Amino acid sequence: MLIRILHSSSPRGYQREFELYLVTEFKRLKAEEQQRLSLEWNLQRTLAKVNYRIHTDAIKTHIIPPAVTKEQANMIYASEADLLNVALFGKTAQQWCNENPNTTGNIRDDATLEQLVVLSNMESINALLIRQELPQSERLIQLNQTAITQLTSLANNSHIKKLKDV
Repeated sequence: MLIRILHSSSPRGYQREFELYLVTEFKRLKAEEQQRLSLEWNLQRTLAKVNYRIHTDAIKTHIIPPAVTKEQANMIYASEADLLNVALFGKTAQQWCNENPNTTGNIRDDATLEQLVVLSNMESINALLIRQELPQSERLIQLNQTAITQLTSLANNSHIKKLKDV
């Protein structure tokens, strides 16, 4: 509507200048929006990585036997990481890679903001469950229920919706 008013009362040169300014400003605002969303995602991804340390410490202390090779220990860490992947995403990292052969990064790099929040929480919860010596099968059930509950809660969270609408 503003453009029509200017169109009818401004010389053609001013109209073009205004349209150029409007398009330029729109692009700047969209770039700013993307940067804010990217910062939020990066913050959550970093938080998930920090909580992963809590998770791996629990695995190291309570699951990995002292007399295993580094390769065997890595397999145990990968198994526990995939436990979280299955509980949250419904698939292992390898399954995701097979389904997304042309994508760089991994299943967690492709996660939404909500999934990263839940993943971060699940790493802490799994560390606690490991310390309680619950078997992996029971932890999977509890973690999956937690993921469903938290994702549902976040889906209805007005703060997350506002971030997406910006």
